[in-house]
Amino acid sequence: MSEWKPNIVVFACDWCTYQGADLAGSLRYEYPANVNIIRVPCTGRVEPEFIVSALSNGADGVFVGGCHPGDCHYKEGNYKAMRRFTLLKMVLTGMGFEAERVRMEWISGSEGKRFAEIMAEFNRTIEKIGPNPFRRDSNAG
Repeated sequence: MSEWKPNIVVFACDWCTYQGADLAGSLRYEYPANVNIIRVPCTGRVEPEFIVSALSNGADGVFVGGCHPGDCHYKEGNYKAMRRFTLLKMVLTGMGFEAERVRMEWISGSEGKRFAEIMAEFNRTIEKIGPNPFRRDSNAG
């Protein structure tokens, strides 16, 4: 049996966090290969259903990364995301998910090293928690 590796889904703002991830790669900062990045125009476009769907379809952790507050290219998209995320996190913990399975951070395009460090830290957190017990795939457990 092979050693379990977390499946981490990242919703990354195109303008900031995605650029930070790109910079991390360009500067050869390493972060776990099990991080799967989905580029979104803005964190304000990340619907709560996307996060729930990722978790129910096998993600062990979901990370949402965007522009620092006040720097959103769509004016208030990250504030909208912050409000949604706070409510969704309460709902998810009420459903039995560990609060640490979902995380939101603000990472600018110039913070490639920070992106790599946060991804490594988030991966370690998910490894400690273990596999997502609520996923619907046939390999769960």
